[in-house]
Amino acid sequence: MSTWTAWFPILHWGRSYDRRAALADVTASAVVTLLLIPQALAYAVLAGLPPVTGLWASMLPMVIYALMCSSTVLGPGPTALRSMMSLAAAGSVAAVGSADFAAASALLALLVGVTLLVMGALRLGFVAHVLSRPVLAGFMTAAALLIAMGQVRHLLGVPLQADDALAFVRSLWHHAHATHGPTLAVGVGALGLLLVLRRAAKPVLVRLGVPAAVAGLVAKAAPLWVMLLAIALSHGMGWAQHGVAVVGEVPRGLPPLTVQPLLQLPWSVVQALLWPALLMALLTFVEQISIAQDMAARRREPLDANAEMRAMGAANVAAGLSAAFNVGASFGRTAVVADAGGRTPAVGLITAVLLALTALYLTPLLHALPMAVLAAIILTSLGALTDWGSFVRHGRYARADLAAQVLTFATTLLVDLLSGLAAGVLASLLLHVARSSRPHIAVVGNVPGTEHYRNVLRHPVVTQPHILGLRVDESLFFANAPYLEQRIIELVARQPQVRHVVLQCSAINAIDTSALESLRALNDRLGAAGVRLHLSEVKGPVMDQLQRSDLLQRLSGQVFLTHHQAVQALAGDTPSQD
Repeated sequence: MSTWTAWFPILHWGRSYDRRAALADVTASAVVTLLLIPQALAYAVLAGLPPVTGLWASMLPMVIYALMCSSTVLGPGPTALRSMMSLAAAGSVAAVGSADFAAASALLALLVGVTLLVMGALRLGFVAHVLSRPVLAGFMTAAALLIAMGQVRHLLGVPLQADDALAFVRSLWHHAHATHGPTLAVGVGALGLLLVLRRAAKPVLVRLGVPAAVAGLVAKAAPLWVMLLAIALSHGMGWAQHGVAVVGEVPRGLPPLTVQPLLQLPWSVVQALLWPALLMALLTFVEQISIAQDMAARRREPLDANAEMRAMGAANVAAGLSAAFNVGASFGRTAVVADAGGRTPAVGLITAVLLALTALYLTPLLHALPMAVLAAIILTSLGALTDWGSFVRHGRYARADLAAQVLTFATTLLVDLLSGLAAGVLASLLLHVARSSRPHIAVVGNVPGTEHYRNVLRHPVVTQPHILGLRVDESLFFANAPYLEQRIIELVARQPQVRHVVLQCSAINAIDTSALESLRALNDRLGAAGVRLHLSEVKGPVMDQLQRSDLLQRLSGQVFLTHHQAVQALAGDTPSQD
């Protein structure tokens, strides 16, 4: 595959694109557009930006992503979590609603995109595993709660603070008495109707003879039907005159492609957004690759993680240049594309065209849309972010994982989103280092009648008193090499008859420089005590590493192909013969 095809897979799949695929993609695009319009408007408001920027964030980013992605159904766009994080990051450097805030939001998307592009170019797709599942579940559950708290003010019609849980509780206590009745009625009504439509629309339509697949798609488009109904009622009954907050004037037109507002921001703003951009890039890719891999497995299609990273990076760069905000993957929208029969990334190209037509001609219809309805749409989308059952599962399986999850959850809820995500990344790394720093080291013996060697504590095995066979179930690196060295010295000290230590390396996939130095020191310390160090079952890549060092020349013992060969060769070298 050429470099151009690797970076732009459309050059590959576009050659075989036919009328049948186009028809399926057009159908899927129409369904996704109906779902995306209300979500895009709502998530833009959640990000502290004018509603139209949600449409902008769904146009050019979709086009760029479709040109560069390897997934056939996943597409970028605004999401609740990214919108909330964008609000938090941009709000830390500029007043929400100001021109500088809008520029900072676009700059943040640009920085996220550049970060992902660089990481993708360097083929760093493995960073998707930096965040552990418990930590990610804790962060997203807390984030969903914060997002919900931020929408309560639109449902009640009162100014509430929702930067963290404590601020929200205090603010709610002071302002609950000022709840605006008509706004609350509209919001609760929209929320109830959304829930009813999502649960009851499909079975009712199926009973009426509508095919199940079509009925399911109609039910998933419930936010659009509720939004259209709310606009009609608001316009006809004059809800704005009764104090119900509405979206107001939404400018029509395509997004402005310019970097001028970004260049006017001081360098200090860029510096302040670098850390949030790195965290958001990490989270964006972790979510994206999880969704993309799940869909690729279902459809039995190949997936290139680095191509996905580059594509989402370029999409965010496009969002930044479109005066929009950070975009990412949505499992709900991806599932809709798959359910609607989407076959290629062209779905994103067609959807972008439909959204552009919406921005050009239909935005004046949004004037009377109540903000409380947008809040209801956001609230009903948060279920996919929460995972309360994971706290119980992780607590039963591993308390350390539960502790990391609770730490991330509490930090996110009580401090802010970015601090919570940073705490989660740190907790994941610390857990990995802590577990790897004390690897499982088994004393092994021969299973009678075989050439297999197993843990002496778990199996009835035969051992040689002058041979200490050890298996290390972890790669060796700076954090665990000292522990291995000390453990071996302790075991040898307890068994004075030992003359040979055979390190079974079947589970060792790599040895870093620090571990190499530790093995040298171990070889010297054992040699000074009259004990020879041997290696067995060394993997090819590890042997290649060792041959580039002087360890094999300095090794007091030998390197054996199998552990059984080592024991057989050393069996006659007893202490009495020494």
